[in-house]
Amino acid sequence: MMGIKIDQFDHAILRLLQNDASLSQRELAEKVNLSQNACWRRINNLREAGLIENQTMRLNRRLLGLGLVVFVMLKTRHHSAQWLEAFRAHVSTIPEVIDFYRIGGDYDYFLKVVTRDMDSYDGVYQRLIAKVELDSVTSYFAMEAILEQRPLPV
Repeated sequence: MMGIKIDQFDHAILRLLQNDASLSQRELAEKVNLSQNACWRRINNLREAGLIENQTMRLNRRLLGLGLVVFVMLKTRHHSAQWLEAFRAHVSTIPEVIDFYRIGGDYDYFLKVVTRDMDSYDGVYQRLIAKVELDSVTSYFAMEAILEQRPLPV
């Protein structure tokens, strides 16, 4: 793991925190069979090493009225660093884009968009194409989330 040494206790801490970051230090220490102080030190070491980047809450998108998930595949003829930076900056202004990747293969970029419905997705699409030149935009609409937001396999 990139020169970072982690043991079974660290793995256990990471697995538990991914599933429930609201666990108290006492609960976490009990679950991994460590003292609270030892557990606290390990969590701090994992943060300092960059393995723990932040703590977030997982929200229920459907209850928030965000029922449409769209996977957007993009192609472009532009591959300069300047174009990419402008594209990155533009996509970053669209809050409905929750994942953004540069990819290899037939397409150049992949976006995951979460929004209310088809009309609101059309608004996202219009904002996406308004400021940067794209060769093609292909959208795939999710019908069912079978596995979503799974923890990393640590």
